[in-house]
Amino acid sequence: MSTDYQKAREALGIRLRELRLSAPGSRLTGTELADRCGWHKSKVSKLENGRTTPTPDCLRRWAEATGQPEAYDELLGRLRGFESHIRSWRRQLASGHKAVQDTHLRAHADASVFRGWESSMIFGILQTPDYAQSIFTRYAELQRSPRDTEQAVRSRMKRQEALYDSSKRFHLILWEAALHAQICPPSVLAAQLDRLMGVIGLTTVELGIIPLSAALMIPPATAFWIYDDRQVIVENWHAELWIDDEASVDTYLRTWRTLRESAVYGVDAHRLISAARRALH
Repeated sequence: MSTDYQKAREALGIRLRELRLSAPGSRLTGTELADRCGWHKSKVSKLENGRTTPTPDCLRRWAEATGQPEAYDELLGRLRGFESHIRSWRRQLASGHKAVQDTHLRAHADASVFRGWESSMIFGILQTPDYAQSIFTRYAELQRSPRDTEQAVRSRMKRQEALYDSSKRFHLILWEAALHAQICPPSVLAAQLDRLMGVIGLTTVELGIIPLSAALMIPPATAFWIYDDRQVIVENWHAELWIDDEASVDTYLRTWRTLRESAVYGVDAHRLISAARRALH
């Protein structure tokens, strides 16, 4: 967990303690507050010491139990402030994958220049419906989230309309390993590679592929997107990171440009995709 995120969570915990100690009438003990909220008393301690992240419902109960319901909006604002940067999959996927896809659909609508790096699978915006279905199914199993695969696929396909918007540009880099990753049945991967070869001809897309044999300036690590050179989205196993501070965005831009030095384009990229397609047989 990032230091900034933890500091923000601890600061929220301090504010929660202040509300408990300033409850109208008399200060509440942790046990008394827990009883009013219907919690185990250890939960109050964990929240106040920043060891766990409250939900909006937790904050509402806290404000009401301390006799200060008007504080709820302030508390929620604090929570939204630091959660906007680190969005746990547990929370995001509580209702399934479609909501996450819709969030990215809105973010795509507001941007015009995209830079992406992916090392393990085909970019979502270039996926076929069957390939996307395999990805969502696997992640739903991993995250133990609700199955709304069909709705999530439709939202992802909707996002692909941006590929045909002349006002947008996609500068994408794949590691060759992603062309061979059989996260789906071979027939589905074959169709996906066919789709990828067709993408190379789009005027809005610059698709580079880093060969497995290429010399690398840096390790081909975590995948990320950069929107308009001002916001970065990074996916980890536990959360999505939405990064917008200038120094961090600049780091990801340098990373993307360094990776690009090892990529091949056009005919050479097409040749790598064709080789992966033939290898399936």
